[in-house]
Amino acid sequence: METQVLGRKSPLFGRRTAQFRVLPFDYLEAAEFHPGWTAEQKALAYGVTGGVPLYLEHFRPEVSPEENIRTNFLDPNSFLFEEPANLLKQELREPRTYNAMLGAIAGGASRLNEISTRAGCESGLCARYLAVLMELGIVRKERPLFEKSSRKTIYVIEDPLFCFWHRFVPENLTMIMAFRTEGVFERGILPFLPAYMGRIFERMCMQYLLLSPDALPFSLKEIGRWWGADPETRTQEEIDIVGVSQDGSRALFAECKYTSEQVKPEALERLRRRSRLLRAAGEPFYMLFAKSGFSAELRREASGGVRLLTLEDLYRR
Repeated sequence: METQVLGRKSPLFGRRTAQFRVLPFDYLEAAEFHPGWTAEQKALAYGVTGGVPLYLEHFRPEVSPEENIRTNFLDPNSFLFEEPANLLKQELREPRTYNAMLGAIAGGASRLNEISTRAGCESGLCARYLAVLMELGIVRKERPLFEKSSRKTIYVIEDPLFCFWHRFVPENLTMIMAFRTEGVFERGILPFLPAYMGRIFERMCMQYLLLSPDALPFSLKEIGRWWGADPETRTQEEIDIVGVSQDGSRALFAECKYTSEQVKPEALERLRRRSRLLRAAGEPFYMLFAKSGFSAELRREASGGVRLLTLEDLYRR
């Protein structure tokens, strides 16, 4: 639509009066498709479909999201089984190379040289292909907040459907195509879902901060992730969410824990220690997000300048 209908060679070029980019639903809007599900079930459905209404409609509310994953991704005859691959075939000339690159990113490669090596693609060509995937909204380029150098640039899959599919389907493809999927979900997907959903949870927490005017005592100017080296310990550190206020005087530091255990005081102390690595960020405000809640000890220690939120809290309007 953008290149052929609104492009320079199109008869409509220069004649549009406005444009409206249709985006997927956020996690709250996506939850309305399955109002009877728990917060964890709603999060899983969002983490697999990315909030696209057509995909959400294929997740039947009368069965669990886990069962919906089985019927939609482990059945070669289902609609979603080949959806990511079909989309690439429709849009691109070299879908095999693009699939290899997405598989590399889903498997843990994030830097250009890592992606090109795993995908078997020359780095210059890989960079051009990544640019195409970014233009399509499938991949996003990311660097640590406050970081100006491009040396720390990484690539992540922006579209959750592509991320889920490339993470789990190809490695189980032989059994799926043979219709021998008994136990594929239990052995090949279920043990790795918490790690996969960890990144989705970070995405949901960022959406919450942007959608909820009362989430913070200040308004945000920028928000993102941060990673870098601790000069004292010489170890790599990471903060899930970092934000800065409009006037630059306040800074947000947040951790997102998608685990079955309650978060303990050590998590808050670790976040405070990591925040000191960004000394120029402003007066700190700390937040901890947790799927399974917080220990009584942590709740007692959390006072002014600290806010604790559970997964259920994210779904309370």
